[in-house]
Amino acid sequence: MLEVTEKLASALVKPTQHQSFASVTTTQIGSGAVVFIAYANMEDLLKAGLFHTKNDTFKTMVSNVVSASLPNTKIPTLPKPVKFTLRHLKVDPEGQLTCVYWNQSRWIVDGCELTETNATYTVCTCNHLSTFTLIMQTDGPLEDDIILKWISMIAVSVGLLFLALAILTFILFRCNPKVSNTARLNLSICLFLAHLLFLLVQSFLSHIQKHKLVCAVISGVLHFLFLSCFVWMFLEGLQLFLLVRNLREVKVIQREGIRWGFLLLIGYGAPCLVVGVSAGVVPEGYGSDQ
Repeated sequence: MLEVTEKLASALVKPTQHQSFASVTTTQIGSGAVVFIAYANMEDLLKAGLFHTKNDTFKTMVSNVVSASLPNTKIPTLPKPVKFTLRHLKVDPEGQLTCVYWNQSRWIVDGCELTETNATYTVCTCNHLSTFTLIMQTDGPLEDDIILKWISMIAVSVGLLFLALAILTFILFRCNPKVSNTARLNLSICLFLAHLLFLLVQSFLSHIQKHKLVCAVISGVLHFLFLSCFVWMFLEGLQLFLLVRNLREVKVIQREGIRWGFLLLIGYGAPCLVVGVSAGVVPEGYGSDQ
């Protein structure tokens, strides 16, 4: 996309209306044009996290992404470095500032250095033309309280144990064939799977974050499972309402509630629809750093 944009901008460059001509015999002097492009919201695509460093720091893009090129020139290198003045997106950023350029799949520093900075702008000096930006590094997030982390893990583990017992109870013990446990069983299953997956994600978060696709899939599954829990709670409440309504009338109680097939369709179909629409409208919402 960057290459296509640069070619389009180069094609739009026209000679100025006022020109001066001079006859020269040396091949060292010629005419040329510079294309300078400033991108808006490019930080959503070329994320600051694609700037890899030895230290585990939190990285933020604090300037717009800009590109510079020399169209229709046969000289690929610059005779001397050039300077770019990049305005800060927020005033007086607090952190280590680094001038970087885009190299196929990541931001790198080679050939660029920071030469001047203040609260509102930074000057970067580079020995080549490319796509540039300014990235700020701050210390990573503070480590969670280890005691609170262990309490949380133990509490969730105990909850998973009782949810497993509930699932076994609903499956193995069916005292009254007229009573449907479909909603209660599926609610317990969704809660069990959601909390188990959430516990595993928190335990192996540092390994999972490296794989964006895995993060997105896990986020979507968690969204689906927790939505299913709410839908099954709603269906259980509806079942109880129908049971109470039947008890008001003096008659033999028949098998109350909605058929299990419709329950499964609503219980899992509605969350699947919500997740599908969410992924289609805001796909970057799944697997983000947050």
